[in-house]
Amino acid sequence: MMGRLPRLKWAAATAALVLSVTGCMTVHGEREVIPAVAEDEAPDVLKRFTTTYNKAWRTADPKLIEQVETGPLLAIGKADLAAEHAVNPAGNPRAGTLELTDARFTIPQQAGWPKFFVVDADSNRGPNRWMLLFTRTGPDAPWRAAYLSLLSDDEVPDFALDDEGYAQPVRTGADSGLAVRPDRLSSTYANYLMTGEGTAFSAGPATSGLRAERKKHVRTPKYWTEYIDSPARGADFAPAGLRPKDGGAVVFFASYHRQKQTAAKGYRPTPPERVQAVMTGKADKAVTLTRVFESSVRVPAAGAPDRQVVFLNRLEGVTSAKGE
Repeated sequence: MMGRLPRLKWAAATAALVLSVTGCMTVHGEREVIPAVAEDEAPDVLKRFTTTYNKAWRTADPKLIEQVETGPLLAIGKADLAAEHAVNPAGNPRAGTLELTDARFTIPQQAGWPKFFVVDADSNRGPNRWMLLFTRTGPDAPWRAAYLSLLSDDEVPDFALDDEGYAQPVRTGADSGLAVRPDRLSSTYANYLMTGEGTAFSAGPATSGLRAERKKHVRTPKYWTEYIDSPARGADFAPAGLRPKDGGAVVFFASYHRQKQTAAKGYRPTPPERVQAVMTGKADKAVTLTRVFESSVRVPAAGAPDRQVVFLNRLEGVTSAKGE
């Protein structure tokens, strides 16, 4: 179990304008190393997220969630809301209100775009804290949540902070200093699930456990199943991470997973109503589901004695379906 994140309402932020005797000089976020988000802005970002999230679910409006989500979280959220709209086309005013309290913000200093920060907060949706990674693609773009992990309080990483209270962002390329490059986590994970080869990942429900579960469904008297795993592509699905106190990195990444289930002779697929809401075609003999996984993992340093990646949390959602 990991140590608690220091109880910070937010990391201290430096001003975006540096004053001098001759006037003021703007610090450009694309060149200068500055806090990813200002002290007084981070709580507003979280509030805007919860307000819009709740409105989207009360109205069952998939487009509304685009205002506050992006990347893998948006892919899952839009499909979930499309399914909700199919069940409740007029919306659901009785939808439970999400409340996030006791928020703790972890803010890195960064140059260039995109920028990101992490917040973990108590949720009224169960015992776990919601750990959200918010990202922003430019100075005029809104903050949107790209990743979500559900962790118990003692599972929330204890992130390393400098003397000013800022976290340390992780490089995602060859200079990451990690056992697995963050920009290759998605492809490494997809390859492992497809082949079972490699030792990059520790055994657990998201790795060896998932492969074992799949084997049970490869061929049954009623159907057989094929799996295709592939890495996530595109800037909206880019990995991001921070350094914890005990070394290595905590990295967020996403991946795609397709599952084709073909019915045996005499049987016909019966996809659930919520799957039908995002399905094209008619399910006469087969259904192909596309899922997005969003994961948070601990990646050891390249020279660590144990160099296996350990999953902290993995969330998944069906984002599309095709009937044949």
